[in-house]
Amino acid sequence: MREICAIVLINVIIGAACALAQSAEGRKKKNEDKEPVTQTLPLLKDPPAAVAADSSKLVFHVSPLSNKGLLSPQTREALSALMKLNHGGQIVKLRAFVAGTGDMRRVQTIVSEFFTEKKQPLPVLTTVQVGALPMEGAQTVIESVSVDKVDKKVSHPHGLAFFSGQPGDSAPEAIARLAKTAGGAMLRVTCFLDSIDRIQEAREAAARAFPSAAVNFVQPLRAGLNPAAMCEGVGESVIAGAPSKLVFTGAQMAFRDQDGDLRLAFQRLEKALEPFGASLQDTVSSTLYGLSAEIAERTRSIATGFLPTPPGMTLLVEGLPSLDASVAIEVVAASRN
Repeated sequence: MREICAIVLINVIIGAACALAQSAEGRKKKNEDKEPVTQTLPLLKDPPAAVAADSSKLVFHVSPLSNKGLLSPQTREALSALMKLNHGGQIVKLRAFVAGTGDMRRVQTIVSEFFTEKKQPLPVLTTVQVGALPMEGAQTVIESVSVDKVDKKVSHPHGLAFFSGQPGDSAPEAIARLAKTAGGAMLRVTCFLDSIDRIQEAREAAARAFPSAAVNFVQPLRAGLNPAAMCEGVGESVIAGAPSKLVFTGAQMAFRDQDGDLRLAFQRLEKALEPFGASLQDTVSSTLYGLSAEIAERTRSIATGFLPTPPGMTLLVEGLPSLDASVAIEVVAASRN
C-alpha cells in the first residue's frame, strides 16, 4: 500500500512539474511573439530665430582650433570649450565657420543635442562654409556671445559698439584701420583673409592692436578674397546712449535667387524681431553672406528698403546650410522693450 501511495505521489509531482514547464514555455513563446516596444526619441528643437540679452553683461569668446577627428567631434569639442570659457553663463549667439567636406547641417543638430543635454536654452546659430581655417585638419571654429555670470559688475556701462569690416591690402593694414576706427577696447575681432599662409603676421598684428580681444581668423573662399583682408569687431562703446538690450538673430537664408525670395528673408527677420520689441529699422549691425557677388549685390540693394543702413559686412563664402540657399543675412537690433 505504501508503495502504491509513493508511486501516486511521484506521478503527481511529475505532472505538476510538466504543467509548470508547459506554462513557462507558453509564456516565453507569447513574449517572443510580442513585438518589442519601439522607443521614440524626442525631436530636437531648432535653434530660436532671435534671442535678447543685456548688452552691459555680454562677453565674447572664440573656440580653440582642433584637428582631432572630423566635423562632429570637433564641433562638440568646440562647444565644450566655449561652455567652460563662459563659466555657466547663458550663450545667446553662436557663429560657426566650417571648413572641409563635412556636412555643415550637422552643426545645428549637434548644437541642439549639446544644449539639450546641458539643460541650457538654445542660442541663435549662424553656420557658413568657408575655404580654410588656420590649422591643418581643423574643420570648425565657433564664436560665442554670452551673458557674464561671474562678474556681478556692469562690464560695459555705455553698451557695445559694432564695427563693420575694414578692408586692407594685408591683415596688418586691415587691423590698423579697425583699431583707428574703434578707438576703444575691443572684445572680439574677426579677420577674413584671402589666404591663411601669412597667419603668423596677422596674429602678431592683432595681438599688438587688440591684446584683450578674442580674435578669430578665417579664409572665407578657397580661391581668395578681394580685398586681401577685412576685419570686423565688437568693442565697448565710448559714447553714452548705446542700447541696453540687444536682439541677436541667426542667419536667415534666402532660397533661390529671385528678388521676391530675397525680400522674404528680410521679412522673416522682421517677424523674428517683433516679439522682442525690435524691428529691422533698429538694426545696429548686420552681416550678409553670399554665394556669388551678383546675388550679394542685389541683396544689398534690396536691404536698403528694410535696414536703416546697408549691411555693414558683405562676405562671399563657400556654402550655406541648404543647397537651395543663395544668400543669408543676420542682424543685431536694439530692443525698445
